[in-house]
Amino acid sequence: MNASPPPQVPAGHEAPREPRPSPIRVLLVDDDPLVRAGLSFMMGGLPDIRIVGEASDGAEVAALVERLTPDVVLMDIRMPSVDGLAATERLRRRERAPEVIVLTTFHADENVLRALRAGAAGFVLKDTPPAQIVEAVRRVAAGDPVLSPTVTRRLIAQVTDRTEDVRGGRARARLSLLNDRERQVAVAVGRGQSNADIAASLYMSVATVKTHVSRVLSKLGLTNRVQIALLVHDAGQLDGGDV
Repeated sequence: MNASPPPQVPAGHEAPREPRPSPIRVLLVDDDPLVRAGLSFMMGGLPDIRIVGEASDGAEVAALVERLTPDVVLMDIRMPSVDGLAATERLRRRERAPEVIVLTTFHADENVLRALRAGAAGFVLKDTPPAQIVEAVRRVAAGDPVLSPTVTRRLIAQVTDRTEDVRGGRARARLSLLNDRERQVAVAVGRGQSNADIAASLYMSVATVKTHVSRVLSKLGLTNRVQIALLVHDAGQLDGGDV
């Protein structure tokens, strides 16, 4: 039996096209004009990324975010008036806050960890290859934090004092608010597993994993998966301790 021919588009009419996704709106915040120029040059010609503004200090960020509505802020830490840590904390308290990627020259900087606790979606080193910085922006805009399991463990191992019983106790108390399944998902997130990996290891669907992650974020008052990972580390769960 012959297949029916595809429907013909009448002359003078075009078939509807898929709408193009809006470019990712990026705000650059760094007190070094050469760094800003380099980042702008790197991403300025890409069709899916648009540099909407620049700032040389964290004091300028709130007003620019209000006016320019970026999706992602590339944020330096060390700036003369208001540093990137304070600016990140203020931004992440906003309704519909943009995602923040911390820019740093250090592999293990205590301020980076504090920025992640404040709600930053990850960090990139300033000497990271351009293609990886671009990919980080795309991933964060899509809701995927930029912090590999290896980097997470190394960072926390170097800057977190595991003898801080107060912090560990508070973390364990917060995790106790979760049910067993939610705790299992939280620990898997702390190990850097993707939703697909968690689904396979815990014998559930990806959709169910996403639901559990959303519940964990809501119950614990967190904003992203990085903060879940940090809380699990603080609780000592990745060392085999009990929550």
